[in-house]
Amino acid sequence: MAIKVPFAVRKRGGRKLVLAPDGAPVPPAAPHIDSTLVKAIARAFRWQKMLETGKYATIREIARAEKINPSYVSRVLRLTLLAPATVEAILDGRPSAVPTLAEAMGVFPVEWARQGRPSAV
Repeated sequence: MAIKVPFAVRKRGGRKLVLAPDGAPVPPAAPHIDSTLVKAIARAFRWQKMLETGKYATIREIARAEKINPSYVSRVLRLTLLAPATVEAILDGRPSAVPTLAEAMGVFPVEWARQGRPSAV
């Protein structure tokens, strides 16, 4: 069985655009949400809450309870310092403003205003 779907591909502004048979642009696919990054952010805020409520007193205690390296816990906890706009972009799957997990866990400015710059995060 063969299925034929008529469409055309045109270059516009250096990008390829898929056109439906009637010439209308095909709507883009749903945004790609980096589930690994979303899980890391959720984990970071969960651990932060555990520290704030006193369930655990130190990063080392969290690491012991989760059976992971304290260094990893520290790096993930830094994700709570991401600007709210960046976190929102990550959750919405907006690729232009979203860092990868490796970039987000690297060194980035703590000031939210500086995080919006292309060289940051």
